[in-house]
Amino acid sequence: MTTKLRNIAIIAHVDHGKTTLIDSIMKQTGMFRDNQQVDERLMDSGDLEKERGITILAKPTSITWKDVRINIIDTPGHADFGGEVERVLGMADGVIILTDAAEGPMPQTKFVLGKALAQGLKPIVVINKVDRHDARSEEVVDEVFDLFVALDANDEQLDFPIMYAAGRDGWCVKNLDDDRENLFPLLDLILEHVKEPQVDINRPFAMLATLLDSDPYLGRCLIGRVVHGSANVNDQVKAINLKGDQIETGRLTKLFTFRGADRIPVETVTAGDIICIAGLTETSVADTVCNPEVSTPLESTPIDPPTMSVTITVNDSPFAGTEGKKVTSTAIRERLLAEAETNVAITFNENDKKDAFEIGGRGELQIGVLIEQMRREGFELIVSRPRVLYKNNDSSQKMEPIEEVTIDVDDEYTSSVVDGMNQRKAEMQDMRSAGAGKTRLIFLAPSRGLIGYQNKFLTDTKGTGVINRLFSKYDIFKGPIAGRKYGALISTDTGTAVAYAIFNLQDRGTMFIEHQTPVYGGMIVGEHSRDNDLEINVLKGKQLTNVRASGTDEAVKLTTPRKMSLEEMMAYINEDELLEVTPKSMRLRKRFLSAIERKRNKKSA
Repeated sequence: MTTKLRNIAIIAHVDHGKTTLIDSIMKQTGMFRDNQQVDERLMDSGDLEKERGITILAKPTSITWKDVRINIIDTPGHADFGGEVERVLGMADGVIILTDAAEGPMPQTKFVLGKALAQGLKPIVVINKVDRHDARSEEVVDEVFDLFVALDANDEQLDFPIMYAAGRDGWCVKNLDDDRENLFPLLDLILEHVKEPQVDINRPFAMLATLLDSDPYLGRCLIGRVVHGSANVNDQVKAINLKGDQIETGRLTKLFTFRGADRIPVETVTAGDIICIAGLTETSVADTVCNPEVSTPLESTPIDPPTMSVTITVNDSPFAGTEGKKVTSTAIRERLLAEAETNVAITFNENDKKDAFEIGGRGELQIGVLIEQMRREGFELIVSRPRVLYKNNDSSQKMEPIEEVTIDVDDEYTSSVVDGMNQRKAEMQDMRSAGAGKTRLIFLAPSRGLIGYQNKFLTDTKGTGVINRLFSKYDIFKGPIAGRKYGALISTDTGTAVAYAIFNLQDRGTMFIEHQTPVYGGMIVGEHSRDNDLEINVLKGKQLTNVRASGTDEAVKLTTPRKMSLEEMMAYINEDELLEVTPKSMRLRKRFLSAIERKRNKKSA
């Protein structure tokens, strides 16, 4: 069976077309009926993935081509979900490097390619979107080669084949002049270039658990690659951790392989295949599921540590418990522990009272996705401002995470972007023309300086700029960085906001709320036009009388309030502010709701 098998992962920067390419491959290899209704980006099955148009979780699928089963693993493109990529690369024997024909290799491409080359995987380079009007295919090939050299690729890896493709249109060619018909040349190349799994079928069964999933009917499901041996349904197995300690014993109640977007039940699995098993309740990611006679665990790829954290606590606002069902610290704790167990890129810590939980992740997006998932599940939370995780070096000097920031911007906005990055203690590494009136800027910037920069960046570039971030290293602390320029407009009372009051307060700053929005004392309802906080009453209605005269009643015209996403709100708040998240609302508030407490705290600080 293993002679008819190939395992390959597709890696690329975000929006370079991985998931769309897999869609086209599945359609052309007969995975669907001619008249079957198929969603776009079939592999992005989660609600958040569909809404945001990004891949969050790595997922395996498989196709059959010329009697060979090809297991394909779709991976996330965002650096925040890099932990997913690092894990799944161990299941593959080859890797397709997808690169946009206009943008070229981007930070995440560099990150995942470095991981793939370190594991000795054989790469296939696909230059995607060559039908773009600003495509520069040949230049991008040179940039990819330079990247391989910079990442210390060996001679075999440097001798990579190159294909040109348009994943959305479903074609791939070896030369740009060839007929553009289908993706068959790519599939033939996979069979030719990627080796079949090098396995020993005669050794006892062993599988490394790489992904963890849950099913309402099957319970806990483990996905991974069978490293050696074979197994049948109802076989007795045990699970051991990386130290070799036994976690549990059990039976393989169900065995599945992947076909298209579905899991297919099978009776037997053999070495080299990517499978899903059910029947174990305690086993987690990086554990080895094996025959009872096996005592040595399989090696697992170490995961880069998180660089950012937030503190999550129980909602204690005046509106607590009115919108959510899961409002206790116990429920929040159990949910966060379950997330930390399945997602190895997330860390979990708690205080002594077990009522405040620190969640560490790769970036604002990863933490924001977790919080968004929890609010949809009915949780109410209080979230602090994201803060970076510091370290001390051997000389006891304070070290902070530094990110490599790649910015593509129109030439006319270059100076404002450079100025903005300089204010955040960033150091420019490279500046070059990217063609079509654009400039590419590369900086090394402290992670804490980039918190909340996305909004300013979009303003500075009139929404035309593209920014990409990737963790680079820990370096010596760069000194203080100026925070938010403006203060907050704080509600003094609890009740429902009135249009008349908002209308009269609009000249004090930018409002975050609209007419009929419920507010409470200490809630942030807008941004002050000055650098200090200002307490305002948004409940004050017009004093009505029974006297009417023409021309005395002024029409109330409200400016559209400023709406922010979850990640924008997290980045917006200061240290003395919090974000209240419920299933129906997101509110900004002061840490101390009472004005007296805020003054007292300010004096003691």
